[in-house]
Amino acid sequence: MIPRPPPQPSPARGEGVLWRHALRRGGFFLLVLATTLIALGLLFSVFQANGLSPMERLLLALYAILFAWICLSFWTAFMGFLVCLSGRDAWAISRQPGQAAEPTGAPPRTAILMPIYNEDSERVFAGLRAMHQSLAETGQLEAFDFFILSDTRDPEVWVEEELRWQDMVRALDGQGRIFYRNRPENTARKSGNLEDFCTRWGGRYRYMIVLDADSLMQGETLVAMVRIMERQPRVALLQTPPTPVNRVSLFARILQFAGSLYGRMFVAGLNFWQLGASNYWGHNAIVRVQPFLDHCGLPALPGREPFGGTILSHDFVEAALLRRAGWEVWLAYDLPGSYEEIPPTLIDYAQRDRRWCQGNLQHLRLVVARGFSPLSRLHFAMGVMSYLASPLWLLFLIATGIEAYLQTQQEWVYFFGDHWAPVWPVSFAVEMTTVLVVTLAMLFLPKLLALLLLLGDADRRRAHGGMGKATLSVGLETAFSVLTAPVLMLFQTQFVLAILLRRAVGWPAQQRGDHQTGFREAARVHGGQTLLGVAAGVLSYGYVPEFFWWFTPVLLGLVLAIPVSMLSSSLALGRLTRDWGLFLTPEETDPPAVLRYLEEHLEENEPVLPALRERTVSRFVQALADPYVNALHLALLPERDPPGKRRRHYLEGLIHQLEEEGPDGLSPAQRRELLAEPELVQRLHLLWWSRPPDAPGLVGRGASRSEGGTATGTDTPNTGPANRRTASGNPTQPDQAAAKAKNFSTL
Repeated sequence: MIPRPPPQPSPARGEGVLWRHALRRGGFFLLVLATTLIALGLLFSVFQANGLSPMERLLLALYAILFAWICLSFWTAFMGFLVCLSGRDAWAISRQPGQAAEPTGAPPRTAILMPIYNEDSERVFAGLRAMHQSLAETGQLEAFDFFILSDTRDPEVWVEEELRWQDMVRALDGQGRIFYRNRPENTARKSGNLEDFCTRWGGRYRYMIVLDADSLMQGETLVAMVRIMERQPRVALLQTPPTPVNRVSLFARILQFAGSLYGRMFVAGLNFWQLGASNYWGHNAIVRVQPFLDHCGLPALPGREPFGGTILSHDFVEAALLRRAGWEVWLAYDLPGSYEEIPPTLIDYAQRDRRWCQGNLQHLRLVVARGFSPLSRLHFAMGVMSYLASPLWLLFLIATGIEAYLQTQQEWVYFFGDHWAPVWPVSFAVEMTTVLVVTLAMLFLPKLLALLLLLGDADRRRAHGGMGKATLSVGLETAFSVLTAPVLMLFQTQFVLAILLRRAVGWPAQQRGDHQTGFREAARVHGGQTLLGVAAGVLSYGYVPEFFWWFTPVLLGLVLAIPVSMLSSSLALGRLTRDWGLFLTPEETDPPAVLRYLEEHLEENEPVLPALRERTVSRFVQALADPYVNALHLALLPERDPPGKRRRHYLEGLIHQLEEEGPDGLSPAQRRELLAEPELVQRLHLLWWSRPPDAPGLVGRGASRSEGGTATGTDTPNTGPANRRTASGNPTQPDQAAAKAKNFSTL
């Protein structure tokens, strides 16, 4: 288990404030409990009339768990509705009084961190440039440094990242402010990446703003986050709610609309009861570096994956560790200008869920770990329940169908003994109808509340296409949610079962760009779900026809899974609905500056570096053949101990294989191993330029000149001492890099 550190309390709030926090939370959870008990009581009154059968006991237990989960979401949305309706919330962290900033003090240093792993480097650096430009407009750029923390394993992407980093440094005059490093080993994934930064460079910064590869934040938002942290010294972490943007497919636009319309209300409700014990979502958040260093070291869980090993969903755990040490974690729900991009298709969305599922289920063992606060345990339980709810719903549906079938097999006896009058069965239609209505209201009423908020806000109403189009969009989004809910239920059930069978998934790179789902892919992924839907429909209609009609929304979603998945991935339908004014969001109607800057950088994409303009060349080949790229790559490599005898023989074998078969004869992992050894990179560069142009295997220098575009070496790396950070954290000496560049350019 996670060891408890010695107590190092943060500046604490007064007892009166903490008492009011407890009173608000107590009232909220009392509403959740009371609503759950009332609905459960109605269902119990139906079942207990003739005694409880084992199947009815199972249904009651499942309904209690699932309805409590629904109630928690409903009352969160309802409290958020009241907060947004009033327009005033004294408990918003941005509105709370705090200590005044030093009038003459220098602004605190803040690091903006972009951890990446085999990502589209063009999109990553375009996003960073957009944030840099937006931040420059605030006049506070000098207080921020940018760090690209790469865990990329693909050698082609690795070299591309180095070139784009250097291009960004040159274009923005970013010497000493924009840094890049690639870790030799991807230890502990993203949490290890951040730990590496904190232990090497964290001492230079008071705050770090953690992003994801698809994150985007306005400059004003970045400055406001630092300002709030300066006023609130007891806050260790401030999470902003990211709004989904920029995707074109119909699936993504529906989710973007839902996030824009409902998200504000839900996050306001979360802040209503979480207050200073909020959660961390892993990105688009600002963290106080020293408390993070002191308390957020993550050990490996005992046992093997998927429940043991590295903690995957580290963000929940880090927030809990900060709370355990006495610090506060807040959700800045009223701070706009925080954005992210979401998966473009239903299949991509499910694949992302598969990764998250394993991380969240690891939290099962942390729910009962010593030292955590009750709210931290609740956050762990909610993370687990977000995936366990699907198999529980499936089990509930199966149990309901079995119980309905058993009821049809009963024969009612109307006359007992000598009684001449019939004994009619008691009807519980009113109670069952009430249970159904209450459950549906809990599920769908928050959508109507969000529309009511939109009705009272003229600016947001126009930004969503007007009240009529927004209402139609809500109706279509609801229908789409009903169709996709059974599909996601089966996906998540499959994921949970696979994890319970100890099948680890790892942490593969995400598919982020817009693309469409073809029939073959849809049939392969959804074919089993479709067959299951057809079989369940035939069985229910044949044996329990009354249950079949109640079951049709679930069956319809499964039977139509293939066409729904394909059509919802369509870019043409996404653009068409936008032209019709459906699923509009404020970010589409009137894009903020940082989104416009991102689009401009992606469209222009005119690199400063000549080596980056060549699109057809292999970046691996460039790193060996092009003197400029070779010198840049060498300057960014960490110093390494000489390889041992066995490894030296293995690397020699790779060199011979490269000579005989060329770059295509090596796997990506083998090419990376060659690029990771400074001595070999230099040796291969010399070998490349010493061979005749017509030599077999390894391509000669003539081809390199025609492909690379900078083989003359006249363009040397512009890497100042502060920018030439190596993966080990030690700056490369200026004269060393210059000497390398000079030697290679004069071959």
